[in-house]
Amino acid sequence: MSKIYDVLIIGNGGAGLSAALEAKKNSDNIAVLSKTYPTTSQTSQAQGGINGVLNDSIEDINKHIFDTIKSSHNIGNIKTIEHMCKNAKETIQWLDDLGVPFSRNSENEIAQRNFGGSSKPRTCYSSDYTGMKILHTLYDTCLKENIEFLNEYLVLNFIKDEESNTIKGINVLNIKNSEISKIFAKSIIIASGGYGGLYHNFTTNSTATTGEVLTAALNIGCELENMEFVQFHPTSLKQNRILISESARGEGGYLVDQHGDRFIDELKPRDEVSRAIYEKITNGDKIYLDLRHIGVKELKELMPQEYNLTYEFTGLKMDESIIEVIPSTHYTMGGIKVDIDTKTNIENLYACGECASSRVHGANRLGGNSLLEIITFGRVAGKNASLNTNNITNFSTEEYEKDFENIKNNLENIFLLPNNINFQEIKTSLGKILFEKVGLFKNETNLQEALRTIKTWENDLSQMGIEDKSKVYNTDLKEFIEFQKMIKLSQIIILSALERKESRGAHYRTDYLNEDPNYDKSTIVIQQNDELKVML
Repeated sequence: MSKIYDVLIIGNGGAGLSAALEAKKNSDNIAVLSKTYPTTSQTSQAQGGINGVLNDSIEDINKHIFDTIKSSHNIGNIKTIEHMCKNAKETIQWLDDLGVPFSRNSENEIAQRNFGGSSKPRTCYSSDYTGMKILHTLYDTCLKENIEFLNEYLVLNFIKDEESNTIKGINVLNIKNSEISKIFAKSIIIASGGYGGLYHNFTTNSTATTGEVLTAALNIGCELENMEFVQFHPTSLKQNRILISESARGEGGYLVDQHGDRFIDELKPRDEVSRAIYEKITNGDKIYLDLRHIGVKELKELMPQEYNLTYEFTGLKMDESIIEVIPSTHYTMGGIKVDIDTKTNIENLYACGECASSRVHGANRLGGNSLLEIITFGRVAGKNASLNTNNITNFSTEEYEKDFENIKNNLENIFLLPNNINFQEIKTSLGKILFEKVGLFKNETNLQEALRTIKTWENDLSQMGIEDKSKVYNTDLKEFIEFQKMIKLSQIIILSALERKESRGAHYRTDYLNEDPNYDKSTIVIQQNDELKVML
């Protein structure tokens, strides 16, 4: 019989590890499962910082709330935003107490810097390694707490009791040996990250952010919310899309064209800056980040990671040369719809972090709020999910064994597919068409064209397959399973974008240039009888 956990957490980034530490306070029977290892999660790439008012000024906290709501373009949920901002000091203090090595000012207080869209400096940081330092500290603490980790497992689908609409477990693929197994849990927390990896080769995200868990959640009845809101970061290295954090502009960096002329306020919201840059690029200009005036000492102290990455991948030193940049897909505001307690519409199923839509970010995330959100609501999810297990006294799994053979047969059939079409080449084309047609600038014609192309690829899935037929560390198999779900998730993004006939935040349509008050609401996607239904 399969093991039954009190709490199973899917995802080992900042949200998942925060959830694990809170859940551990109420139960020893918890586990964290992910297809990667914890220190490689997307959280490690959040360089710039984490927002939080560290004094007790109601005025300053209200400014943080106001900036977040303004950035959300009226799609944000005021209750969740207030909860996050009002508890920010306690959240950062919790991280500080765990040992996160925040940078300090001359008074030995946690240092704070400017970030785009913020009315005051409130972004706490650890040089430009903030996400990595938070992640490593959380992971070290989890190891001290003897939290169980199930690494390199890919979620295939959820197990749900249909009669009671209650989550029971998951079926997973062991990436190491291609074996399928069942894992049951009284409560499950989804903290699997966003879906920016769909924009393959046009994103700052890792290749692991493919969003397949969102598709699996949709398949059992979860609602997906605001999937059209995809944020593009203004500055990544042109050659390889490596992120140059907002901290570079927060510390005084300039954006200039090939003539050396500045053309926009560098600390405007990310959507505005990204569009301004991309518009100039499409008109034939080259755009550069100019940090030379800051000085080598300050650059190596404030942003050593970005200094070293730039030199490693371009051969240029930030204190000597201007750095060519381009906007890239960076963050996804949409996800699994949850309430302020991180509950989904499925009993005993929770979601937090970038995979969830708590409507903290709305139409456009305020820089520095992502790390704050994942830690804040990761802890909320861990607490609520673990306390919830006290109410579950009779947990049976026997009736869910019968579908297991079908799952195994589906896997074996992948090995038999003809592989007449190379799915890896299609995945590259998928990233390109999403960035060009469903990216910074959208319109009806391009969206419909992208949708038709992706539907064609969906129809061709039976002609795709895998070259590697082995069972040991078959990454080809893992990526094909991800790709199948990426095709569906891409259509959801496009259908949501088609439904929102306006421009709002990160969602910008050249055929509907203005915000429309009639769209001051969320886009919801559900699945009915294997058909996608979009409601707004």
